[in-house]
Amino acid sequence: MELSDISIRTELRPGDIGYVIHLHGKLYKEEYAYGIAFEAYVAQGMYEFYRQYDPLKDRVWVCEHRGRIVGFLLLMHRDGDVAQLRYFILEPEYRGIGLGKKLMGLYMEHLRQAGYRGSYLWTTHELDAAASLYKRHGFVLAEENVSDSFGKSLYEQKYELHDTSSMEGFG
Repeated sequence: MELSDISIRTELRPGDIGYVIHLHGKLYKEEYAYGIAFEAYVAQGMYEFYRQYDPLKDRVWVCEHRGRIVGFLLLMHRDGDVAQLRYFILEPEYRGIGLGKKLMGLYMEHLRQAGYRGSYLWTTHELDAAASLYKRHGFVLAEENVSDSFGKSLYEQKYELHDTSSMEGFG
């Protein structure tokens, strides 16, 4: 499997929203023992994104291999010229080939081109590889809270990126 085997599109198609919700529920149960509350949280966020979607501000990156979604990331506009990074997920067999790095590069590029002044994301303390990728792109840990929202005790973490003017070198 090579990165060049994967296509990335930036428009949602029927079935994408449900599949991304399913993928989160399935993988986070298998890999981190998250409960159904997490899948419901993703469903609520995906609906919010769809309901307020603005093609000039928002973006999705849907990664496909042989007609199957294998990765996903979205940029969602928020008040104050800030964007939220959400629902970054890769099927396990597509990790380690540079796809995550490519998606982060595309995210950062769109963030800059759309004129956002900052970005943030929420994750959990268990996702070390993702946190490392975010940090390499200039995000810093800004907040950490104990939570049992996803069916188990964990730390929810908020990462923020404040200076988009110096993003040229990331990726």
